[in-house]
Amino acid sequence: MAIVLKHGDFTERILGCAFEVHRFLGSGFQEVIYQRALELEFIAAKLDYSREIEQPIFYKDHKTEIGSRRADFVVAGKVLVELKAVAVLEDVHLAQILNYLRAYRLEVGLLINFGSKSLTFKRAVL
Repeated sequence: MAIVLKHGDFTERILGCAFEVHRFLGSGFQEVIYQRALELEFIAAKLDYSREIEQPIFYKDHKTEIGSRRADFVVAGKVLVELKAVAVLEDVHLAQILNYLRAYRLEVGLLINFGSKSLTFKRAVL
């Protein structure tokens, strides 16, 4: 029996775009270079996305914003995509995407790392 992943259709397409970027550029560039290239792949793949949407952060039930965060992409209003260009993904990176998922009120996120020899990623679900 096949496992069905929530928003798996979008995450599969997103990862296909990311693998194409990494195949062409390899590792060694700054994160913003990968972000711009991935945006071009999203356009070519006809993926509906938003880039760097600022999201206010609130504490408990207080009405005062205590800060804000910007995720790299939100695809189809359903999948948060956070990019890194580091040698190795660490627990702090996973904690970041989980916090972003809560802040953006989304359930599925992809943490994609272009910094290693092979593209690496983690799928996060709330």
